[in-house]
Amino acid sequence: MISLRDEIDIEAPPERVWEWLSHLPENYRAWHPDHVRCQWLRGEPLQVGSVLYMEEYLHGKLHKLRARTTSAIPGQEVHYRLAPGMSGTFRVTPRTHGTRFTAELRFGFRRPMLGALADLLLSRLLGSRLATHKIHMEEEGKNLKQFLESAPGPRTSHDL
Repeated sequence: MISLRDEIDIEAPPERVWEWLSHLPENYRAWHPDHVRCQWLRGEPLQVGSVLYMEEYLHGKLHKLRARTTSAIPGQEVHYRLAPGMSGTFRVTPRTHGTRFTAELRFGFRRPMLGALADLLLSRLLGSRLATHKIHMEEEGKNLKQFLESAPGPRTSHDL
């Protein structure tokens, strides 16, 4: 399985980061200049079975994506599936002075023989696109950090 991961520490309480994710359609375009559109198609935000539709530019091409939430621990992490062999996770972890935000994208299959072959084919097929995805994820992390650290937000018990 091919995995891309980005982690960043944000000086904001975990509740605030989770709340921001819960309102992704309202925050999507501000999150990254290549983001175009985002809306919930089905279900409640960040709940199992919910479906989020997104449009964004990756490696110069417009991608239209549907993310179906496959599992979630409210306030901590959400797992989603984009397509067969493509899934991701957002994780919000408390830190001494804020939150660690982790984004992960996975490509491939977890079957011993099929998985290794699929990984080889995917890495050759995707090539430089994986590097572009990784850069995009890093930019999203930095933008989220800047957004949450500079914008005023609701006070939580963590702030007191």
